[in-house]
Amino acid sequence: MVNPEFKQNALKAILLCALAAPVLAVLTSCASSTAKDPNKEEWIELFNGKDLSNWTVKISGFELNDNAFNTFRVEDGMMKMRYDQYKEFNNHFGHIFYNGGPYSHYRMKVEYRFVGEQVKGGPGWALRNNGIMYHTQDPKTMGLKQDFPGSIEYQLLGGDGVNPRPTGNLCTPATHVVFNGKFTEDHIINSNSDTYHGDQWVTAELVVHGSEKAEHFINGKKVLEYTDLQWDNRTPNTGGYIALQAESHPTDFRRVTLLNLEGCMDKKAKNFKSYFVKNKQDACQY
Repeated sequence: MVNPEFKQNALKAILLCALAAPVLAVLTSCASSTAKDPNKEEWIELFNGKDLSNWTVKISGFELNDNAFNTFRVEDGMMKMRYDQYKEFNNHFGHIFYNGGPYSHYRMKVEYRFVGEQVKGGPGWALRNNGIMYHTQDPKTMGLKQDFPGSIEYQLLGGDGVNPRPTGNLCTPATHVVFNGKFTEDHIINSNSDTYHGDQWVTAELVVHGSEKAEHFINGKKVLEYTDLQWDNRTPNTGGYIALQAESHPTDFRRVTLLNLEGCMDKKAKNFKSYFVKNKQDACQY
């Protein structure tokens, strides 16, 4: 004869298991789908909002990682380029390089704004002027007094309060591109963006596929496209490092994020992503 109390406890256990099973199944399914979702974009926050631990500073006239005059700093959760400790600019153009990379195929989003007044002695053309330098040379290879790294520059411009002044332009320090189907030696190619006066935040987005092509977006609108990224010697510029400029006007960056488009493109792999455009077979996980 079965003990009534034992029977009752057994029924309770069965009931609890029956109730818990669907919940566990849902949780397991969610966890599994999240881990294996090939469409979920995995953005990397290059700037952590706290410090510059993932970055390398190079200022013209100073050794690598000498953050002269506290030019680059983090305050209020923002990366700031400031000149309050300068007596005069003296062509101390600065760049801060992300330590990751090199990268070749990716999307990048940067939220920036210009603030305050330009430092004394800053060149007129650098008023409310900064940039995202990409496909750059290794910062370790820059000369002591080198003003700009060899790179492709996604130029950031703020309005002067009066005149039209597009942002998201292209500059080519030691590089060239093909624009509208023709090779060009023009150092600056303007975008068709709107002008952003004052201290308003702007979102700049870059999509680059190695040396093949690059697209610039401002606040979600495509404003420029070019192809055949190359060095001065006409060899393809297939990739490199990423840097932000300090070109003499105070600037804030509150977000710098990157989506790598290079990775495992084998659908059988655990880390396959549908948005990858360049295969990296040795990155596949099975």
